Amino acid sequence: DLFFIAPSTANTIAKLAHGLADDLLSVTALTVRCPIVIAPAMDGGMYHHPTTQANLALLREREVVVIEPEEGRFASGLVGKGRLPETPTLIGHIRRILGKNGILAGMRVLVTAGGTREPIDPVRFITNRSSGKQGYALAQAAIDAGASVTLISTIETLSPPIGANFVSVQSAQEMQNAIFQYLPQTDILIMAAAVADFRPAEISAHKIKKMQLNDTALQIQLTHNPDILMAVKKWRSETQHKMLYIVGFAAESKDLIENATSKLQRKGLDLIVANNILAEDAGFQSDTNKATLLFADGSREDLPLMSKAELSEHIIDVIASHIARRN
Repeated sequence: DLFFIAPSTANTIAKLAHGLADDLLSVTALTVRCPIVIAPAMDGGMYHHPTTQANLALLREREVVVIEPEEGRFASGLVGKGRLPETPTLIGHIRRILGKNGILAGMRVLVTAGGTREPIDPVRFITNRSSGKQGYALAQAAIDAGASVTLISTIETLSPPIGANFVSVQSAQEMQNAIFQYLPQTDILIMAAAVADFRPAEISAHKIKKMQLNDTALQIQLTHNPDILMAVKKWRSETQHKMLYIVGFAAESKDLIENATSKLQRKGLDLIVANNILAEDAGFQSDTNKATLLFADGSREDLPLMSKAELSEHIIDVIASHIARRN
């Protein structure tokens, strides 16, 4: 539980800071025994006034959580800091606070999302259909479970979950570099990104023009991208991070279980999430997914069609259960 006041005016903040109890709201705030969260919203001049700032500092000392207001235009026509954040932002903060003591509290989770982009020239690139939705949902579920989350993503059209450390990358090489930067401080790696297997061997410094081709076919030589999970497997075996829990994904159009099992074993994964990209309502871009979970011990769990948020919550529950048993 928590006690959430939004919007929280300068008057309400002053009452909370000085223990006044002259209405239902202030009386309740004095009696509750759960965390108190406030979202200040007022004119910029009122927000920046030394008295308001002193009252907010006093509340923070008493462990009241203050959600910072945003910059924007006020009813007066002035522009400044003091606007109430949008509802999704407020909900994101609440989810982070409620999950503080969750099943992954104290754990550090690294999630990757989206399809990598391998440049051909300054305009064009090779990529895939991954929307990043599953990866973002997993990052949110991990935050809800109390984990400290870093999200490495190629996607710029989705808002990162509130509380996530967001790292933007484009290519497979950039993603691998970012992963290994954070890996030493990671307890759980969830590789939900769709990493391109190949990239152009050479990148044109300038846009390739049709006139340059003289009606001949354009040929692009491809070379292998680094296999990030194989590199992680090697790193885990050579370091003191033997307890790193690694989750992979297998998006297949045929021989789903066979291909996913092979990937699970070759890359030393603890868990792989296998899904058929040709299945109705379960492929790229959709908000739902149908997956089979395959585990290193040979067991499996077939899941029905569900939202990517629900699937993410289930995956996080499974990971937490496995880690608890292992420890």
